[in-house]
Amino acid sequence: MSDPSSAPAAPFLVLRPGDVPERLDAEGLVLRRWRAAEEGVRYAAIAASFAHLNPWAGWAERLPTEREHAERFARSLAWPNAGGSYSFGIFAADDRTALGMAGLHDRSGGGAVEIGYWCHVDHLGRGVATRAARALTALLAGLPTVDRVEIHCDEANLRSAAVARRLGYRLDRVEAAGVRAPAESGRGMVWVWDCPGRPAA
Repeated sequence: MSDPSSAPAAPFLVLRPGDVPERLDAEGLVLRRWRAAEEGVRYAAIAASFAHLNPWAGWAERLPTEREHAERFARSLAWPNAGGSYSFGIFAADDRTALGMAGLHDRSGGGAVEIGYWCHVDHLGRGVATRAARALTALLAGLPTVDRVEIHCDEANLRSAAVARRLGYRLDRVEAAGVRAPAESGRGMVWVWDCPGRPAA
């Protein structure tokens, strides 16, 4: 569960300008770039889901103040941000009801791009994260510069791992990752989708 707006600075190594559209329609969902007027919508989604996010997301150690969130939100509007991340809001078909967030993180190098996601607590169990991740996987798999797509999660985060498994990602490795959130085990799972026509890592 990564926050696209909090990524460290990194060179853009895989994705090229224009590779990532600002909107994707995905099985009844809308994934799109946040609009400047939606700062309050994003904050409300984080606040409502904070108890759900806190055990798994290092960036959700505490609920940010509205001012802190405003600074993060401003960074999330950049496309990509300084860390090479693209931040999508996940919305219902009405394009107004926020269901969560997703991001693409171009900071791994070696032809890999990571997908991150989280779901609003009021919409868990409805396939929101799975549908969003499937759409982003399909986008990345179709780009000639991307060799593989990755999903990273703690070994104890069964919900996040289930999304990767459901989409057909393979578990590439489990490695020491440190404990960054209260429920984490410190063992990080790296799930990989090998793009067709490119060699597996």
